Amino acid sequence: MSKILFVVTGVDFWTLTDGTKHPTGFWAEEVVAPYEAFKAAGHEIVVATPGGVAPTVDRGSLAAEVNGGQDGADKVAATLASLTELRHPIRVEDVDLDEYAAVFYPGGHGPMEDLAVNADSGRLLTLALESGKPLGVVCHGPAALLAATKGNGDNAFAGYRLTGFTNTEETQAGLADKARWLLQDRLVEIGTDFQEGEPWAPYVVVDRNLVTGQNPASSAPLATELLKKLA
Repeated sequence: MSKILFVVTGVDFWTLTDGTKHPTGFWAEEVVAPYEAFKAAGHEIVVATPGGVAPTVDRGSLAAEVNGGQDGADKVAATLASLTELRHPIRVEDVDLDEYAAVFYPGGHGPMEDLAVNADSGRLLTLALESGKPLGVVCHGPAALLAATKGNGDNAFAGYRLTGFTNTEETQAGLADKARWLLQDRLVEIGTDFQEGEPWAPYVVVDRNLVTGQNPASSAPLATELLKKLA
């Protein structure tokens, strides 16, 4: 059995342009769907957060309307409640990449607040990319890539094809005009080749060992692609 590292946001808010704190955290489906896929394939999951704080779920991600109805919402909530790994994370600062076969970053707006500027996470991402180990990042998780700066000042992911939560989706979600910056814009600015699929539809981009997903619906297919690389 190999270990897969989940690097999860440690905050429960996202600071908007006007300074208000929008309640958030990690997005439930983006943790649950890959977790279930990886566990079913026989892998062990270890969760890491900045400072080792227990991560907070975005309450909006537990709503019936984003989980295919109340039954789906109840299932996601029950699965999250059973994930002891979420209650006992290690510190991102203490991660030894050699212990893991793959690395995965779920989203939620939380990474826009902390992982986007976390140097320890940035170093881990750079090492994971250079190692050739499967690296999966979904939805707003790619905000963490912004902190992956090499010694010469370039971003480690410059030139990679990838995707993430789009400007169109942020606009349709009603938060684009409130955001201090938009994820798609920043990923383009650091030199990535940003790919955009249909809003809210599953869309996964694979470039070398990097596997990225556009939105929550992309988390399960992303997990499938990551498992292919571990086979």
